[in-house]
Amino acid sequence: MTLSKGSRPGSGVVAADHVSLRRNNLSVVLRHVREAGSRSRARIAAETGLNKATVSSLVAELVERGLLRDGQAEAGALGRPGQLVELDGRGICGVGAEINVDYLAVSALDLGGETVTERRVPLDVAHLDPGTTLDQLAELIRESVAAVLARGGLIAGVTLAVPGLVQSATGSLKLAPNLGWAEVPVVDEMRERLGSPAYPVRVDNEANLAALAAYSEMKTGPDPVQDIVLLTGAVGVGGGMVTGGHLLRGGHGFSGEVGHMPVAPAGGTCGCGRTGCWETVVGLTALLNKATDLDDPVRDPSLDVEQRLAEITRRAEAGSERTLNALADVGNWLGIGGAVLVNILNPDVLVLGGYFAMLGPWLKEPLETAIRDRVIAPDGGGCRVVQSELGFTAAVRGGAQISLDQVFLDPTLVGRDAAGVAQ
Repeated sequence: MTLSKGSRPGSGVVAADHVSLRRNNLSVVLRHVREAGSRSRARIAAETGLNKATVSSLVAELVERGLLRDGQAEAGALGRPGQLVELDGRGICGVGAEINVDYLAVSALDLGGETVTERRVPLDVAHLDPGTTLDQLAELIRESVAAVLARGGLIAGVTLAVPGLVQSATGSLKLAPNLGWAEVPVVDEMRERLGSPAYPVRVDNEANLAALAAYSEMKTGPDPVQDIVLLTGAVGVGGGMVTGGHLLRGGHGFSGEVGHMPVAPAGGTCGCGRTGCWETVVGLTALLNKATDLDDPVRDPSLDVEQRLAEITRRAEAGSERTLNALADVGNWLGIGGAVLVNILNPDVLVLGGYFAMLGPWLKEPLETAIRDRVIAPDGGGCRVVQSELGFTAAVRGGAQISLDQVFLDPTLVGRDAAGVAQ
């Protein structure tokens, strides 16, 4: 029996419950297709526990919203083959934008995780005020959004990645020592620069976002895992932890600042003002101080970071004694701190990201040795060390994924005319 609004007390609650249930079931189907791949309607029903009629109705609505599409006939099916449905996320994009010490980066991904547009520009952010940096980042975001809209796409949201203590709920950056920023309302500032867009703007710690991207990379590989620690290295060092598929943020959202573990009491002064932080001995600045002279071109922040690291790689491959000694020293310290993290967290995998991944051939071995020697659990607690394939794109990809995840959690954010997200 269908109840009209006001037909009896509590009917509004019944209607609200129905809407909520429908929204949840749409999410279940859409997320299942993302995780499991193309499926027939009958198979989706069998694997999710929803009945076939419900699944057919849900799929029809998701197709109407531009989130799923009909694919080929199911191969190898008995009897009349069912038609597969697959993600149709080409028109829905999330944008990730990163602020780092010596570059800005932006990436737009579609619902299927394919890169639509991507750009990184060298910039000496540490010597600029927040307003100037945010102005330049806003321009990159506008260019990325325009590229998506030009191909008929929609924007699910923009997520900013910042290397520091972030309060995601309020959209504020509390402290970013290597940038010299404190108490910056980055979301409000960016929304103003973007003209108060209809799509949401968020902010998160760049290591957290990089960890989410690395986890997505690892969970779909030949040996999927549930618990990872990502170490991302640039001038600063961050760590993101995913366990059971969930990001560990800590009680107040400030987890992951592993670069400020005190590991070298006699070491140098950190950007945070303390002495002997881990990043003072393993950060990119520490490597360059050991491997190069002050006037060496690889120190020039106007050069793209990958170009600078390519030159370090070339020198290492050519057998430069100074370069190899610097890499060995950084690798040793990387192992000391890495073993601490493995002892505490016991991840399946320790993932090297950022510059650590690019120079992995020289850093991985001493890290693995330290884990074997310093981790109390047998065989290093079963932890493997791997190099991420994402390089310096991890944080922006993670940011784009965060924006897209909102669509997977609530597909009704996209209107039935596929025009409900972007303006």
